[in-house]
Amino acid sequence: MRRLLSNLTFQVITGIVLGVIVGACFKGFAPTAQIISKTFINMITMLIVPIIFCTIVLGIAGVDDMKKVGRVGGKAILYFEIMTTFALIIGLVVANVLKPGDGFINHPVADKTGKLAEYQKAAADMHWGEFVTHIVPSNIFNAFATGDILQVLFFAILFGYGISKMGEAGKSIISGIDKISKVFFNIMKLIMRLAPIGAFSGMAYTVGTYGISTLQPMMKLMGSVYLTMFLFIFVVLNIVCRIYKFSLWHYLKYIKNEILLVLGTSSSESALPSMIEKMEKYGCSKSVVGLVIPTGYSFNLDGTTIYMSMAVIFLAQVFHIDLSIEQQLVIIGILMLTSKGAAAVTGGGFIVLTSTLAAIKIIPIEGVAILLGIDRFMSEARAITNLIGNGIATIVVAKSEGEFVAVKE
Repeated sequence: MRRLLSNLTFQVITGIVLGVIVGACFKGFAPTAQIISKTFINMITMLIVPIIFCTIVLGIAGVDDMKKVGRVGGKAILYFEIMTTFALIIGLVVANVLKPGDGFINHPVADKTGKLAEYQKAAADMHWGEFVTHIVPSNIFNAFATGDILQVLFFAILFGYGISKMGEAGKSIISGIDKISKVFFNIMKLIMRLAPIGAFSGMAYTVGTYGISTLQPMMKLMGSVYLTMFLFIFVVLNIVCRIYKFSLWHYLKYIKNEILLVLGTSSSESALPSMIEKMEKYGCSKSVVGLVIPTGYSFNLDGTTIYMSMAVIFLAQVFHIDLSIEQQLVIIGILMLTSKGAAAVTGGGFIVLTSTLAAIKIIPIEGVAILLGIDRFMSEARAITNLIGNGIATIVVAKSEGEFVAVKE
């Protein structure tokens, strides 16, 4: 019994269940739960940038052939593009078959016009052509301070390259960064002991603020989104796992604590530091993990991509707009661009959706307000799918490079 109570998985599940109960029965606790949840996520977020920097630098500095870095990065980007395209297509297919927007009656949520205006403004301010220039930081200290993962990733690659050119003289720097990296991972292990509290407060805030009753008019859309995520993981990603000869079930069991943490906090970033460590222990080389995991958090958002494609079709059905196959293919093309362009934008999902609707000029942008009331309840599915997809991407790239050595648990 004592062993069960001390098990982190059991503790996180208990926290999630208690969070649902407390959120449903004590709605006044929601503001306090939000503070606790934000504090926990902030504790993890503060480690993301230094851990990513150290991991990438150590991985690249230890590579003798710089062509290998470019090859790994190229394989990762190609894989991301293929999988997000599959995600878009499967989202469109399921939405067209199940038609979650047919017969929709306006959802009785609170007025969201103020929030909608924010997304419209953010979407209007986005200039997709400037995305590439944004990756290169004008001030590296500002990139670290704001936690811009893409800019830190770019600088870390250059920094690691610079050390690799120092030869023997660079080994002392590598040793120092390696020790610093271990310090951050030790801090992360300490923070992870608080994961049950973070999961509890995150779930209590969600249920207490939005209420389970508000889901009823939108259950068809929610069911469609969760079904699509399930099909993507256990059909598409399972096929990928079989092709590269590793078990999806074994992998999911290995990262179960990270999945539960994401379920409780609705944030895939909350598990990023521990995923880096776990992927290395799973058998992927440090250099592959350092490049693929951080890049995947910006470019391989399978869950977010599925949700956006389904949201567009759902809104078209709500407004009785019959989209032709050609128009849906155009939407796929636009989403393939906009989903990448929002990689460094806070609150990406709705901003991308709003900008996509503005680009196709077929569906009223105001329709986004319909989704605001239930988005929180679908964010868990998106975040978990993103998490699982990025881990599998890392294993695939590592295996393709011959940089994977299966390690027994």
